[in-house]
Amino acid sequence: MTVIVRDFLPADAEDWAQVRRAALPFIVTTAELVAFDLASAHPDKRYRLLVAEEDGELIGTAQVGLAHDSPEPGQGFCNTYTRPDRTGRGAGGLLVRAAEEHLAREGATSVYAWVLDTPSDRAFAEKRGYTPSRPAHFLHLDLAGGPLPPRQEVPAGVELRTGADFADDPRPLFEADAETTADEPSDIPAELSDYEDWLRHTWRDPGLDHGLTSVAVVDGKVAAFSAARTDGLTRYMSGMTGTRRAYRGRGLAKLVKNDSLHRARAAGYTDAYTGNDAENGPMLAVNRWFGYELCATEVRHVRRIG
Repeated sequence: MTVIVRDFLPADAEDWAQVRRAALPFIVTTAELVAFDLASAHPDKRYRLLVAEEDGELIGTAQVGLAHDSPEPGQGFCNTYTRPDRTGRGAGGLLVRAAEEHLAREGATSVYAWVLDTPSDRAFAEKRGYTPSRPAHFLHLDLAGGPLPPRQEVPAGVELRTGADFADDPRPLFEADAETTADEPSDIPAELSDYEDWLRHTWRDPGLDHGLTSVAVVDGKVAAFSAARTDGLTRYMSGMTGTRRAYRGRGLAKLVKNDSLHRARAAGYTDAYTGNDAENGPMLAVNRWFGYELCATEVRHVRRIG
């Protein structure tokens, strides 16, 4: 029984997605999305997908690269997951070592990694010199059997649209995404400044459902939005819900997210997921209002290298 680590090949896409779904059942992952993320990655990201293979069977995965959109240089990331029924074979350790070697060659000085908040996963990270940085929660909402708050009355002066309404010119959504992303709590700050990269990697993402993405427009300007990502089958995930600074405190985040969730349920999606930084109190409160329940926690860890 020999475990090897190698680069991802196009033929690995479905097996990769299966490993990731088994390890993280609360995110949206498909073979198409895996291939798209690799093909659309910005060259400055130095993005690689690594796989761990045991006797021809893919048992582990790693996403590796640089946070090229961060104003702080040298920030690398490595997110490694092993199939739950194939742990203890050394796949995770081999993936982390290969990832760190790649990042060191590309000039990274720090490596950030998301680690599930379980005793075994925490021990794995600590053994390799990673220390906890900040937690985030995954939450689940039963769209098929659970209640949703009733649709809200749209306030005067506010218009509800969908992402599809911006197909001819999505730049207003880019500008809203850039502003809200800059304010999102994170230990790796991000600045969205490359519109063409955003079009390529975010707007054209096959997992982004433009028709289920809800947008609040005030006086002709995008004020808030709730991006919807789906697997095209049963799973819906909130990619980002944000309100621009000038429009905060008016309940627009609830308005757009509620609109998106109602339309997702009407479209046949049965399970809604979302992720929240544990320190983002306002968004956690919004999700509790919807009835989301905690289903898992990940803790970002960091290791200095170089």
